[in-house]
Amino acid sequence: MNTQEYIDLTEENVLHTYNRFPVVFARGEGVRLYDTDGKEYLDFAAGIAVYALGYGNKAYNEALKDQVDRILHTSNLYYNVPLAEASAALTRASGMSKVFFTNSGTEAVEGAIKAARKYAWLKDGKNDHEIIAMQHSFHGRSMGALSVTGHESYQTPFRPMIGGIRFADFNDIDSVRAQLSDRTCAIILETVQGEGGIYPAEAAFLQEIRSICDERDILLILDEIQCGMGRTGAMFAFQDYGITPDIMTAAKALGCGVPVGAFLLNEKTAARSLVPGDHGTTYGGNPLAARAVAEVLRLYEELDITGHVRAIAPYLEKRLDELTGRHACITERRGKGLMQGLQLDASCRVGDICAKALKNGLVVISAGENVLRLVPPLVITESDIDEMTEKLDRVFGES
Repeated sequence: MNTQEYIDLTEENVLHTYNRFPVVFARGEGVRLYDTDGKEYLDFAAGIAVYALGYGNKAYNEALKDQVDRILHTSNLYYNVPLAEASAALTRASGMSKVFFTNSGTEAVEGAIKAARKYAWLKDGKNDHEIIAMQHSFHGRSMGALSVTGHESYQTPFRPMIGGIRFADFNDIDSVRAQLSDRTCAIILETVQGEGGIYPAEAAFLQEIRSICDERDILLILDEIQCGMGRTGAMFAFQDYGITPDIMTAAKALGCGVPVGAFLLNEKTAARSLVPGDHGTTYGGNPLAARAVAEVLRLYEELDITGHVRAIAPYLEKRLDELTGRHACITERRGKGLMQGLQLDASCRVGDICAKALKNGLVVISAGENVLRLVPPLVITESDIDEMTEKLDRVFGES
């Protein structure tokens, strides 16, 4: 079959919920993708911040092949070896106490919401508790996760949402205080807003929220699905802010391609929230997914991924700042580590830039309101950054 036949077959059979670019990727190697016609692409999207280790890492691939030959599934009625190893590695890396593995980031958010509500219910036996979320946030598309996602356009066709959700403005502590009530049981936010346009939390903002939660016995939920797993230069972004959440969600690079998510709880929350019968999953933490997590975390340590991100990120920022200075339609660069965004003005549509970049052999994606998002594999080099800059220079020059 040729490229167009694959596209036609997909459109004929897959529900049309994505406007896909007209390319069919067939394989990857390092930080490069190759389509069914053999064309090479430099990847600065990493499957939306998933493929942190790059494509074709031999140790990762061999670990998964080995697990396939051992056992893929047992259910959570029984223990399995990779689950024990992955849970120990992830709690150690995060500093949290307990973990529940899910199949996706959205499911992790669902579990976090349930844990927070159960914690509050155990205190007073009431079901009228509220959660404060942030405008322009993104936590997923299931009904619970969508309810705490601060984009009305995402919610409107699916109302009513779950009740008891209030929205505050990100990085505005007065806005958060205005939404507090004696029924508030949790505050949820992304440590770095991703889909909303690449906005890092300000340190004073996040630290003050932590103080509010401590004073009122409110749970702080940090969504690190996109910004976690080394992307900002720390294993988890919150570790650069001098605070610890009560609940944290993770996914994307957690499995580096294998679908897996997790929500983690500190000791206090784990001891006073979910118990047997409250939450479950057939596939979450199965031997294949757990083996992927364990191997990813082992490789992060062996390859010093966070150290590499801290070393390479200033060079990426420098080249992006140079790009911003050369092209008037780029009004701002913002981000943290290898999670960067270029804000474009109205004269330049980000969708057009992504399409033109793809034709020039560069994979980039969008975020927020006209933001070009760069979330490459965490193993990129300076030469990869130079090549990306040259390609974007050409694209913006033609726009």
